[in-house]
Amino acid sequence: MAAQEDEIRKRRKLAERVAVEAGKLALGYFNRRDTLVIESKGDPQDVVSIADREVEELIRNCTGDAFGADGFLGEEYGLTGGNSGYTWVVDPIDGTSPFVHGMPNWCVSIAVLHKGEPVVGVIHVPCHDELYSSALGQGATLNGKLLELGTTKTIRNAVTGIGANHHVTPESVGKIVEDLLASGGNFVRLGSGALMLAYVAAGRLVGYFEPYMHAWDCLGGYCLVREAGGWFLPFPSEGDHLTKGAPVLAAGPGAIEDLLRISGIDKEGVAAA
Repeated sequence: MAAQEDEIRKRRKLAERVAVEAGKLALGYFNRRDTLVIESKGDPQDVVSIADREVEELIRNCTGDAFGADGFLGEEYGLTGGNSGYTWVVDPIDGTSPFVHGMPNWCVSIAVLHKGEPVVGVIHVPCHDELYSSALGQGATLNGKLLELGTTKTIRNAVTGIGANHHVTPESVGKIVEDLLASGGNFVRLGSGALMLAYVAAGRLVGYFEPYMHAWDCLGGYCLVREAGGWFLPFPSEGDHLTKGAPVLAAGPGAIEDLLRISGIDKEGVAAA
């Protein structure tokens, strides 16, 4: 166990360093975003630029140099297998749409899985100079300050994050919003799921729900939420499930049951009948 803790600690330290370095590279592109060539991935709202690709390459190279036997899954270049039992899961710029439109709601998200469980989660928010960091059993921090979630915040006295994309119908998203509002809650949508999950860990949001997300969008934030004292819906990571989308839900202790009801799924991720 001590050896595993040490392996996790070493990867957390590297993830922190690389996230900051990657954030500096991304911020440079952000500050000259008018020169970027923006491409669509098939949906006009799902965009990518050279910034996403170069930031992912930087993270791949740094983690590969340090832990060559680890696997790596990135949004832009896919999955490279490993044999160590550890897999890095990275979104180089989560919130590319806000990024290219000049809004600060984007981040670099880095997770490390061990046997399917997120054991490291680091999110760097360059525009706000914020570094969220966590590891299994080691707690979660924001710029070095410990994050601890209490039980007093609920959907009725705090704000819930909601995500949506072209994988889900407008009607289903509308129903989620309607049920949340009818339950006395309110919501925000920032354009970056990873960032909103970090906000759940920090207590800025009481929860976050998106009916369909990918592993690179959520696993870093999931680790943060768990280590801050919250709960998250398990993400399927066996076999090729890791590269496919799934419902994502995370919450502070006072919002779990309400958000499960509003989401229409149970704690194992099964849709209600």
